[in-house]
Amino acid sequence: MNYYDKKTMPAPQMEHHVKMTNRRLLEIDGVKEVDSFDSEEFLLQTVMGYLVIRGDNLQMKNLDVESGHVSIKGKIYELSYLDEQHGEKAKGLFSKLFK
Repeated sequence: MNYYDKKTMPAPQMEHHVKMTNRRLLEIDGVKEVDSFDSEEFLLQTVMGYLVIRGDNLQMKNLDVESGHVSIKGKIYELSYLDEQHGEKAKGLFSKLFK
């Protein structure tokens, strides 16, 4: 492999995994940033887009920014990704967050 071949190789992207255990423990890899959180809702920026987690009595159990790993415990009701195609849903969520 010559020098030019090395330059065209894309940088490895962080893997994104979501593992839920009994709706009480959520482990997520590939998290870039935790934008906001409270006991009912988390907003995470992942390598696959924004992820919203809704539930009751949610608590951050583990946060490792370097590896992109987050663990959340509590009663989980909903996981949803905010895509650009669903602009109205994202707009509603962000307007609620930043009032």
